[in-house]
Amino acid sequence: MPLLHNPRYQRFHIPMMILIRPQWYECSNRRQKLNNRLIRSFYAFLITGEARSELTAGTYVGTVTHFFEWLDQNALLPESVQTTDCINFIVHLSAGGIEGKTIAKDIAALRSFFRFLVLEHIREDNPADNLESPARGKTLPFVYTPEQVDALLAVIDTASPLGIRDRALFELIYSCGLRVSEAVSLTMQDVFFREHLIIVRGKGDKERMIPFGNAADKWLRFYLDSARGNLLGRKKSNAVFINSRGNKLTRKGIWARFQHMEALSGITGNVHTFRHSFATHLLAGGADLRSVQELLGHADISTTQIYTHIEDDSLQMYHAEFFDNFQAEKEN
Repeated sequence: MPLLHNPRYQRFHIPMMILIRPQWYECSNRRQKLNNRLIRSFYAFLITGEARSELTAGTYVGTVTHFFEWLDQNALLPESVQTTDCINFIVHLSAGGIEGKTIAKDIAALRSFFRFLVLEHIREDNPADNLESPARGKTLPFVYTPEQVDALLAVIDTASPLGIRDRALFELIYSCGLRVSEAVSLTMQDVFFREHLIIVRGKGDKERMIPFGNAADKWLRFYLDSARGNLLGRKKSNAVFINSRGNKLTRKGIWARFQHMEALSGITGNVHTFRHSFATHLLAGGADLRSVQELLGHADISTTQIYTHIEDDSLQMYHAEFFDNFQAEKEN
């Protein structure tokens, strides 16, 4: 049975934002309905057929939605486009400033979409199979110094329940190297104070246990004891981190709070920089690479190895600083 007509695929929660058609996206009512149905079923296919995470599925659907808009502007249909059309779409994205890793994800999204169309018997071939993904250069991620981490956390005003929550949240993100999505999904049953451990569900819904430090322990206890109940009010939630309306804190909410901290401190970066810093500072403290891989939840150790290059650069800097000072003392 084609996926479009399989009732079990209609029970997925599809974010409304992927179904909203921009005002300038003009097509026939019939075409619009077909595209919306394709998007809904494609999302279900990604989750069930390809076992993609909700975040990846949302990203791929965003690419395909943009692809539909581009097709409409160029009087093309998804069931008849050729490889050259896919190339032109990628060129269009590149001209808009999108490059490297993002382009590779867009190409992967197109491959999945046309694979879905083949399974649906909407077309017989996959024109995106011939697209070559751009090489991903290994750029070293930016990391904070320990002093910068302290400065960022220090600007949080802990005189209010929201401030206490923010301090507990970002202390835990840094102490455990959490992804934003992992912090959002943390439940009360995932925290074990006696063992100083949390259980995290990462990519592919894989679980891992991560220890947290004394600072995170202090602020998390303080938040749970004094602030979380005030934020919840009469509502009930199993989520650890709650927003001002008594609901589970969202990824968007975390990014907004970080931007506020960034503006107050004058220190640039993003929430994920805490994760990069966590890994780099662990290696600087003598942790072995395999342990850091397990804590970060990396499937491939080569992903973790990039932090050794950051640490090598730091060691070279510290060595040069020490050597220059030593030479100056000798000359004096």
